[in-house]
Amino acid sequence: MTAALRERLATPALAAGLAALVFACGGRQVDDTAPQLEAEPGLAPADSVGPDTPVFPIPPLGLIKLAEPLPEPTRHTVRLCAGGDVMLGTNLDTSWAGRAAARLGRSVPALPDADRLLEPLRPLVRDADVILLNIEGAIGEGNAPPKCRPGSRSCYAFRQPAQAAGALRGLSYRATVVGNVANNHALDAGDEGLAATVDHLETADVRITGTDTLATVAVTELGDTVAILGFSTAQSGPDPRDLGAVARHVARARASYGRVAVTMHMGAEGAAAQRTRDETESYLGEDRGNAVAFAHAAIDAGASAVIGHGPHVMRAAEWRNGALILYSLGNLLTYGPFNLSEPLNRGAIACVDLAPEGGVSAAVVRSTVQQRPGVVFADPTGRAAWLVDSLSALDFPTTGARLYGEAAAAPPRP
Repeated sequence: MTAALRERLATPALAAGLAALVFACGGRQVDDTAPQLEAEPGLAPADSVGPDTPVFPIPPLGLIKLAEPLPEPTRHTVRLCAGGDVMLGTNLDTSWAGRAAARLGRSVPALPDADRLLEPLRPLVRDADVILLNIEGAIGEGNAPPKCRPGSRSCYAFRQPAQAAGALRGLSYRATVVGNVANNHALDAGDEGLAATVDHLETADVRITGTDTLATVAVTELGDTVAILGFSTAQSGPDPRDLGAVARHVARARASYGRVAVTMHMGAEGAAAQRTRDETESYLGEDRGNAVAFAHAAIDAGASAVIGHGPHVMRAAEWRNGALILYSLGNLLTYGPFNLSEPLNRGAIACVDLAPEGGVSAAVVRSTVQQRPGVVFADPTGRAAWLVDSLSALDFPTTGARLYGEAAAAPPRP
């Protein structure tokens, strides 16, 4: 951060001009239609962010470039805006809606209009050249093979109505929209369900990543390109645990396209999974990989940014060689039988400027919050951004990305 910006942030005039908003966690009933996850003592929501932490909001589209100005590029910078898990209702089992209606004391539609669900996110991606989202579940209609055994309390199957594909494209018609299907819910309607998901997305002009090891190329309005690769520890998607293969796939994409963004669906889940450690994680007996080792391998092979999701909570962010790693962007819009108690109701749209020569020249985390049963809003308290800042300081003391308001600071100097 420049000395001039430090001085501006410290002035009483700025402090007076930005009203301090305080977020207070209220006691809320836990949604018993999703797995109950207990946080580690003293950890939720994050050790160094308390309910009395003042938040100075920055306008959602007011991206502050804290890095030193770059020379005028010969090619254009590309703004990639990414979010975590998106699930716009499920038509495989709608019985949860009756339970939710009884608990909330009002009517709860099982399958609401997907365009209306996404409407609050449109202002947060208005300046995007490329939008990248994780599609949490299949997309389609009709019969599907059962995924879960009767009575299971730890198995969930999600399939969004066909309308969801067009609604995702409608987030922004000037941006290229990319959907990641490398995750543990892509096969919830079986192999045919995944094929139907791909068909619906392609018909809606949504690009797809995560079906193989070849990069998906997103082309902007000005003709610039970003290569995108999706990885998952689940059966659907390339395996992020094979670090040698990860490096080869990323290096190949970097050699062909320059800018490379990698998305990963891995790690443990729930309120107890906010911390990011350089070790293999597991959930319900499954090997969920080492997110730190994977992200470092991808960056070292030439990726400009790594975008994480899967834990259902916000996680730390880290700078590495001028590239940015966002270890988890949480639940962005998950309508249906999801546990949305704190901090699982927190998500974000993270926008990164990918420089022509690689790396990230600026970044911002635009906080969102969900209310049951999965209605998303832009969060003026900036809670998710402050969680990222706090967790980054805890988990990566020397390389963590510090956020001022919602803007990420420049990469640490060597």
